[in-house]
Amino acid sequence: MAEITVLGAGSWALGISILLNDNGHKVTVWSALPEEIQLLKEKRENPKYLPGVRISESIQLTDDLEEAVSGFDLIVMAVASKFTRETAQRLKGLIPDGSIIVNVAKGIEAGSLYTLSEIIEEELPAAKVCVLSGPSHAEEVARRMPTLVTVASKNDETAKYLQEIFASPVFRVYTSSDVVGIEIGGALKNVIALAAGMGDGLGYGDNVKAALITRGIHEISHLAIKMGAKIETLYGLSGMGDLIVTCDSMHSRNRRAGILIGQGKSMDEAIAEVNMVVEGIVSAKAAKDLAEKYGVEMPIVDQVNQVLFEGLDPREGVDNLMMRDLKAE
Repeated sequence: MAEITVLGAGSWALGISILLNDNGHKVTVWSALPEEIQLLKEKRENPKYLPGVRISESIQLTDDLEEAVSGFDLIVMAVASKFTRETAQRLKGLIPDGSIIVNVAKGIEAGSLYTLSEIIEEELPAAKVCVLSGPSHAEEVARRMPTLVTVASKNDETAKYLQEIFASPVFRVYTSSDVVGIEIGGALKNVIALAAGMGDGLGYGDNVKAALITRGIHEISHLAIKMGAKIETLYGLSGMGDLIVTCDSMHSRNRRAGILIGQGKSMDEAIAEVNMVVEGIVSAKAAKDLAEKYGVEMPIVDQVNQVLFEGLDPREGVDNLMMRDLKAE
C-alpha cells in the first residue's frame, strides 16, 4: 500500500483517487478551494462533475496543503494546467528531494511554451517528475469502466513502480520513456478536438471528423518529433488513442465547446456553457507558437486560432483547409 496525495479535486482528480483507493492505497485529495472540499465532505460526491459517483469515506479530503503532503509516497498533480506552476511553487519547502510527482493534466504554458512536466521540473528540480496520459475520460474511470493508459518517466524503475501503483483489472498501464511525446500528444489533441467539434456544430459528417483526426495526428506528430518525441508514441494510446476519444466523445469538454462555436456561439459563450476548463482553448495559442518556433506547418491549429481569437467564421476555416495547395499525402 502506498500513501498518495492527489492535488486537485476536479473530475479527473477524483476519478484517479477512486481508482487508487480501489487499488488499496491510502489516498488524500487536496483542493485550494475550501468550499470545494467542504462540499465533497458533506455530499461524498461531486454533483457538478461526477453526479452519482460515490467518494469513499476512506479517501481523505483537505484544503491544507501541508497536511496533504505529510508522509506521502507519491504526489499526483491533477490541477488544471493554468494552475500547475502556482501549485508546484506552493510545494517548495514542503516535500523532500527525490519526491515522485505524476502529472495527469494536459496542456502547454503560454509564454514559456513549457509542457506541464517542464514547469514542475523548473519549480521543483529535485523531484522525479513523470506523466500519465491516454484515452481516459474521468466519467468512465470513476465508474470503473475498462481504460488503457501510458505512464512515462525518464527512469525505467520509476515507470515500472508507477505501473504497479495504478494498474488494476479495469485500468491497464503501459510504460514509456517518452515524456515529451506523451505530453505533446495529450496537450495538442485538445486543439484538434475543438476543430472536430466545430465540424459537428456546422453539421458536417463523419468524413470531416475522420479527416481532422488523421491530419490532426499528422500535425501533432511532426511537431512532437521536432521536439524530440518518438513517432510510435504519437500513434499509441497517448497520441492517436487520446485524440480519437477526445474528438468523438460528448464527455470531451473540448469537443463540446467546439460544437457550440460551430453553432454560432462565441468562445466566451462556449466556455460559459461547458462550465469547465476547456484546455484546448488554453493551449491553442501555445500550439501555434510552438509550430512557429520549430518551423512546423500546422494548418488545423492555425485555423482554430483564427476562429477563437480573430473572429474567423468556422465554416470559412473549413473552406480554408479544403482550398490549400494540393499535394501528396
